[in-house]
Amino acid sequence: MNPNPDRLYELIPVVYRLRDADQGYPLRALLRVVQEQVEVVEKDIAGLYENWFIETCQDWVVPYIGALIGYTPVSSGPQTATGARAQARERILVPRREVANTIRFRRRKGTLAVLEDLAEAVAGWPAHAVEFYRLLAVTQNIDHLHMDRGRTAELRDGDALDALGGPFDEMARNVDVRRVNSLHSRGTSNIPEVGVFVWRLRSYTVTQAPAYCYEEESPNCFLFSALGNDSPLYVNPQAAGADPALPLPIARRDLEVHEAAEGAPVTSGVPYYYGPGKSLVILTGTPATAVPAERIVPADLSGWKYRPLPGQVAVDPVLGRIMFPPSQTRRQAVWVSYSYGFSADIGGGEYPRSLSQAPDSTLYRVGQGLDPKSGFTRIADALTQWKQDAPANAVIEIVDSAVYAEPIAVELARGQTLQLRGAEGSRPVIRLLDWQTSAADNLSVSGVTGSWFVLDGVVVSGRGMQVGGTISGVTIRHCTLVPGWSLDSNCECNHPTEPSIEVVDAPRCITIEHSIVGAIQVERDQAAEDPLRLQVSDSVIDATRTSQVALGASGKLCAHVTLELRRSTVFGQVQTHLIELAENSILLGDVRVCRRQQGCMRFCYVTPASRTPRRYECQPDLVRSAVDTLYPPGDVADTDARNALLQAETLRVVPQFDSTRYGTPGYCRLALDCAVEISAGADDSSEMGVFHDLYQPQRSANLRERLNEYTPAGSDAGVLYAS
Repeated sequence: MNPNPDRLYELIPVVYRLRDADQGYPLRALLRVVQEQVEVVEKDIAGLYENWFIETCQDWVVPYIGALIGYTPVSSGPQTATGARAQARERILVPRREVANTIRFRRRKGTLAVLEDLAEAVAGWPAHAVEFYRLLAVTQNIDHLHMDRGRTAELRDGDALDALGGPFDEMARNVDVRRVNSLHSRGTSNIPEVGVFVWRLRSYTVTQAPAYCYEEESPNCFLFSALGNDSPLYVNPQAAGADPALPLPIARRDLEVHEAAEGAPVTSGVPYYYGPGKSLVILTGTPATAVPAERIVPADLSGWKYRPLPGQVAVDPVLGRIMFPPSQTRRQAVWVSYSYGFSADIGGGEYPRSLSQAPDSTLYRVGQGLDPKSGFTRIADALTQWKQDAPANAVIEIVDSAVYAEPIAVELARGQTLQLRGAEGSRPVIRLLDWQTSAADNLSVSGVTGSWFVLDGVVVSGRGMQVGGTISGVTIRHCTLVPGWSLDSNCECNHPTEPSIEVVDAPRCITIEHSIVGAIQVERDQAAEDPLRLQVSDSVIDATRTSQVALGASGKLCAHVTLELRRSTVFGQVQTHLIELAENSILLGDVRVCRRQQGCMRFCYVTPASRTPRRYECQPDLVRSAVDTLYPPGDVADTDARNALLQAETLRVVPQFDSTRYGTPGYCRLALDCAVEISAGADDSSEMGVFHDLYQPQRSANLRERLNEYTPAGSDAGVLYAS
């Protein structure tokens, strides 16, 4: 857009401009309006040129360009979303990258390498293709051995044994006549079978974060995770020299150097994974200096029984543990950079996310080692300066992934807004300790009507968050309030009954987006105040057990809350005044709604015997109605068969998860054996729950359809999940 608003006005003769000035510039005002429309037309013309090319065209043009080359999109359920979410779904159903490379893929049709590129282009999943005929046990001529074929098991080859059943398995198999793409009973070991192993977990980085000193064992023992839990280390696919570029977990044997073929690059050992710019690095001293790679030794640190020799540093990548020699007293801090595995961009991290703030916001930067002229080293110092300046809109931005152990209390005046956030590319941790002997040590936020607080991109552990006063609203975005306050080394909660968010007095609204939080407790005067409006989307509310209360009030039947729940997963009981809307969500725990005449729940899983507003297309209601159709309730002749089938179907659709413990890579992800009514039960045929917007059923359907097109004639290709 042209920055000059009088571009058209300057083109007319000077005499007319002089006459216009005498009359108060009515002509200039008119031409400014005309110029706005001219700029719209110019922008549209420029967009038409960009829409000629797949690399620069708008999203809605991609299917039309695909139609010109005979690309047929796969239909995967109805379109119910609108706006940005509809565009995101369309980008998955019609991937721009696949359309751009369709001709190139067709020229390579029938090759093994194109299947890997196809999986990345179609589904966005890194992949590794395997021809299973190479793993069949066959009798070979001793004079003409095929060294690239599968061999019988050698019990002394630990590397090969660790790879059993995975994408890099090298052991020979007996023939299996079942098809790899069978929906009922899958087989792999046959001549025409080709497996495409895909990785759904992503690798997320943590850069120069303090390691957790595990003093319960020894001051020389550390954990990579700043939260104090075991966290498996993953390969960073973007790291220098990562080959293959796959988000693989690092095994202990991977840190040992393996023999490579003559002329082939080494793809194992400590120097391959360890060092600045690679998958992991350990730093000590002031200034922080990387521990030399020759000092790193792989070890099994389960039970902390291993003892490294003087000068060595033991690393267990499976548990994410570090041990220094017992003779070396740790007087200096330890920092680590590493990668961990998770399913999606929620809960805060160094992944890209959008940041927003008022144009007139005052910015206060916080970071370890910042110059006093450009920022602060403590959040409390920034808050003190903010209180003194008292700006209407302010942002306190943490620029690194350090741990900040300090009490935090925010009090907002009327009309004030404050945003406490992590900068893009950072993952700061706020650790709340037992600072006060006679008062709570929560992250305290209070304010009056007209004030607003935003917590963005931050991990909070040690305590929860307390919201009080009559503050107009609190937004929690891309954050983690650790369920149960803190974790032990096994990812078990240390305080499973404590809430992560405690609401007192009369706040107006709380919004939770793309976050992981523990239980929510609301203490509110029902007679004097309207219900708190709680909006939760693309998030997890984890009360640590389904028998505990995820949303409620102490000593009351229901919390005085109007709940709006979208694409979220709840572990625990929900006791609320009103559910205005719940859609595409999983609620594992009894739901009790006091006011059931209003609101609705649609395309959700709700625990049987819950008291909710009207439900539409929910589970297990649908399977129970199907049983009622087969065995009408009035037919007493088949009562036993009906009850048995009803119980079996109700149990079958209970959501199954890879893990329900926060801190594990598969946290909240639906298991592969989860019922299709859940894994594809949303209103747009995606999965219910927090990972709805990954559209994994659509990705999988697209990939299977394309594999049928690009697999050689006579071969069967199937999608196998490596993670």
